[in-house]
Parts: sequence; structure tokens; C-alpha cells
Amino acid sequence: MEDKKERIRFDALDMHPDVMDALDSMGFQEATPIQSESIPKILNGQDLMGIAQTGTGKTGAFLLPTIDRILDTPDNGKIKTLIVVPTRELAQQIDQAVEGFGYYAKVTSLAIYGGGSAQDFTREKKALTKGADIIVATPGRFLSHLTLGYVDLSHLTCLILDEADRMLDMGFHGDIMRIAEKCKKDRQTLLFSATMPDRIETLSKDLLNNPVTVKLALSKPAEKIKQGAYVLFDYQKDDVLVELLRDRDVKSGIVFTSRKRTVSQITRTLKKAGIRCERISSDAEQSERESVMLGFRQRKFPILVATDVVSRGIDIDNIELVVNYDVPPNEEDYVHRIGRTARADKDGEGITLINPDDQFRFGKIEKLIEKEVPKLEIPERLGKGPEYNPKNRAGGGGRHGGRSGGHGGPAGRGGKKPFRGGSSQGGGGNRDKKPFNRDKSKNG
Repeated sequence: MEDKKERIRFDALDMHPDVMDALDSMGFQEATPIQSESIPKILNGQDLMGIAQTGTGKTGAFLLPTIDRILDTPDNGKIKTLIVVPTRELAQQIDQAVEGFGYYAKVTSLAIYGGGSAQDFTREKKALTKGADIIVATPGRFLSHLTLGYVDLSHLTCLILDEADRMLDMGFHGDIMRIAEKCKKDRQTLLFSATMPDRIETLSKDLLNNPVTVKLALSKPAEKIKQGAYVLFDYQKDDVLVELLRDRDVKSGIVFTSRKRTVSQITRTLKKAGIRCERISSDAEQSERESVMLGFRQRKFPILVATDVVSRGIDIDNIELVVNYDVPPNEEDYVHRIGRTARADKDGEGITLINPDDQFRFGKIEKLIEKEVPKLEIPERLGKGPEYNPKNRAGGGGRHGGRSGGHGGPAGRGGKKPFRGGSSQGGGGNRDKKPFNRDKSKNG
């Protein structure tokens, strides 16, 4: 449900010009309630406990002031902020959000999580040794590095725990406490949780110093959004996508995918089927992204194919349809994706394509939004799809033409814009170091 309170504009929150440039380019003008209440307190250096469900903008609530403060801190090559999260998917998401919010800033970040290769571990070690402004990590993997003795947290100014209740549910309490013991005692600590059981209150007392509390209700998809889903195999996705776009004669729609390389594949499929579309992802230069967004706003083509992080920057009225080509890796992204339609009191539709491996994740989304999304019939000519069983974690049907890859989002850092104003904290802004190379291609 949309919040009916008067929203605060970001330009009233006194943040660094480079942060404001990124918000402007992403189309963000007004802060969500969790952002408007949290950002001033975080900028003021206070410890904070935020109780907010996914879909409320909590990622921006802690990243925006964090990036702002880093830009006003002298660059000493040390880790400034550590963000601890329960899963690799969330680590990737937040890391990519740093790229989006910090697009015009030379803030370095790295996601560290288990399951990677020895080469990944070596790359992480190199980044930790050299220092990065923001580290986003899962507890176990970060402790593996920390215990080897080369991680320097002596200059850490902020420790952030996101989805803290989920980390406790997963048995990470001991890991969190061991990590916190290695951090500076006079750091700022931010804790975000969807719920506030006794364990979270205890953790808050152990880690936070005289914190302020911001508590908000769940943000759900607007009632005007007609939600639906196709349960299918991967090899059926393209045919279903083409058919539903043709049947609805969509004048303005968005197809979202979590994988940046899938953006190109979807675009080729739609164009081959005679459906006019353009793509926007990290593979494109800033000028190309701006040109595509302008063309979409001006209705020069009806369908935009985009990645998750880009979804947060699309604020365009009269979008009729949003299609989730895959189930987003985090429930919050589902709300953000389908929330692009049914804006300004207009009707809209949100359709999701669910393969067997994504069923458990979609079940979590249905639990979050407290609604069972209607399952739609696949065209008979495509054969039968799998049974829907959201309790099955294993999936098992994604082998039919399945695709995998990293998440999309703004890749390169733009050129540094001249500092346009003073800072209340002074010093350190407009640093000239190069962003840490995370082996992400800017050209392909």
C-alpha cells in the first residue's frame, strides 16, 4: 500500500552532491518513510535500529548516508563500512545498489560470500588487504578471512547488520558477535530487521549504543496491480513471454530479469518476434542508458528489458505491464518490480514466470505479500508445465534450457563531477582513486 503521509524530498536531506546526482539520474526525488526517518539520524552519527519489512526502501536508508559520509572522509585505503547480511543473494544485491547509488562517486565496494572458487577467495583477500570503502559480506565467509589475520577493521566507522532476524534464525549469532569484537569500539552500528523478537532486542542491547528506533509497517504491492504467474520450464519462457506481450498489445511495459546477460537474450527474442524493445543494463554506457530511458519515457518503443537494480530507478507513469522473466532473488525486489505499474491511480498488471528452481522463492514472496498469486494457464501448444510446489527447495526442473549469471546493475563509475557545495563534516570529498576492479566488464 502506498504511504499517504507527505513524503520528504531527497534534496532536503543535505547529502553529498555526488549522491544527489545518482538519485537524480535514477529518477528518485522523494524518500520513503524509512529513508526520511533514518537518513538524518544516521548522518548525525547515531546508532539506529530499523524495523522494516522488505520493500520499504531500507537498503537506501542505510546506503545513502553511508556513501555520503564516506565521501566526506579522507581516503586512507582502509575499510570504512562493513555490511553483514545472511545470504549471498542479498550481498550481491546490496553491492550492486552501492554501484547505483554511488554511480558518480569513487566509492569502492566488494561482496564477499561463500560458495565461490579458490580464485574468488584470492580476489577477496586482495581487496581486503588493499582496503575497500564498503564490504558487504555473509558472516561465515567474512570470518574465514578475518581469522587469517589480514583484515584491518581498525578504521571501520560503521557496522551494519541487515536482516538481522534472519541471520539469527540461521544460527549466525556467534559469528556476528565475533565480527563485532574485531571492530572499533567507537563505531556507528545500524541494525535492520523485519521483526523484533526478544533475540533482536538482546542483540541490539549488546551491539548498539543508545540507539534510536525507527519502526514501519510492511509496504505491499498496490491493490490496483493485477498479479498473475505462469509455472513453467525454462524452455517455455520465451514463447510465453512473446505471446502474452502480443495478446495484450502493450503500449508501455517492462520485462525484468535478475541476470544481466539474460537481458540481451530476451531483447533478441522479442525483436525476432517483431516486438519493438530496447535493453538497459550494466553493459551499456551511461549515455546509452540515458538515451534508452528517454526513448522509453517518450514512448518511442513499447517494451523495456531491464535488470533489478535499474528497476529501482524507473519512475514512469502509465506503465501497463511488468513481467518478471525470473523470480527476483529477494522478496523486496518483487515489490519494487511490480510497483513500477499501477502508479498515479492507474491500473496495471504484474506477471511472473516461475521455473521449478524458483518455486520456493516465489512461495516466500506470496508469504510476504500475504496473498496467493493466481497461476495462469500455459498455452496448450507448449505442453504442460511443472506442478507448483513452493515448499520444495530443490526445484529440479531448471535443466530445460536454464540460464545463470550475475545480477545486473550500473557497472562503471561515471566521471567525477565537480563538488558543488560545502560539507558539514569537511575533508575527503572528491577523492581521486580508481574504483577497485571487481572483474566486471564494462563493455560486454
